Amino acid sequence: MSIFQIRQKTSGAILWTGSADDERTALDAMAREAGYSDSAALPDSVRAAGFDTARLDLIS
Repeated sequence: MSIFQIRQKTSGAILWTGSADDERTALDAMAREAGYSDSAALPDSVRAAGFDTARLDLIS
């Protein structure tokens, strides 16, 4: 698993940071934390703004 950070493209606001296997499961995890079944269930207005998903694999 990796650590991902999801930002809203238009504002740059951090929407979610957490562990996931890939970008798709990170988006689904963000949506579930917000009370939706998965990222496809997010309102169109939220999805239309777009997301930047970054893998934050840090070397210690």
